[in-house]
Amino acid sequence: MATGGLGRELWAEAFKQVTGVAMREQADVTGSTERVILRETARLHGIDYDEGLFSRFADALGMLHVRRAAELRERGHALPGAAVVLAAVADRGVRQSVVTGNVRAAAEVKLAVFGLDAYLDLDQGAYGEDGDGRPELLRAALGRAGVGPESAVFLGDTPADVAGGREAGVYTVAVATGRTPAAVLRDAGADAALDGLSDTSRVLASLDH
Repeated sequence: MATGGLGRELWAEAFKQVTGVAMREQADVTGSTERVILRETARLHGIDYDEGLFSRFADALGMLHVRRAAELRERGHALPGAAVVLAAVADRGVRQSVVTGNVRAAAEVKLAVFGLDAYLDLDQGAYGEDGDGRPELLRAALGRAGVGPESAVFLGDTPADVAGGREAGVYTVAVATGRTPAAVLRDAGADAALDGLSDTSRVLASLDH
């Protein structure tokens, strides 16, 4: 989903709230979890990082998303085809959840604002609080869902997602809905790579393995 720039604004506001320092720059966010981004952004500002800082930041970021949910709805949008694909997969009787580097409260707001949460069991997902990298998050989600990696399919949009899926032993479908083209995601080792989610039949076909 796209936030129309609001995501970075909320991140910067939460950073200032918990550190007392205005954010001059943010560490690269592509494929990273909030814990890693906060740790590296704190380092860029000469701020000591610990888990207490992350906990306070996660709370602040979640509350900011709740307070500005209406603005997020106005400025952002779900990716084309996302809701249709989720509904089609649900019709197959497949359990669905989310594996994201976002903190859970922020992820829940984003999904609810764009009407995607109805298709997902968020208690079986994994979030930025669950680890530093995608392999950890995937293993956490698999554990909560009570399934092995051979029974799951993971959709991601960055090379880090692809690498995480491969390390966790999960069949990985890469979708070029972010900054990385499908060809690059395929070369990174994705089991299947798509240009987007608009072609529902093609997306569904890519999930079969």
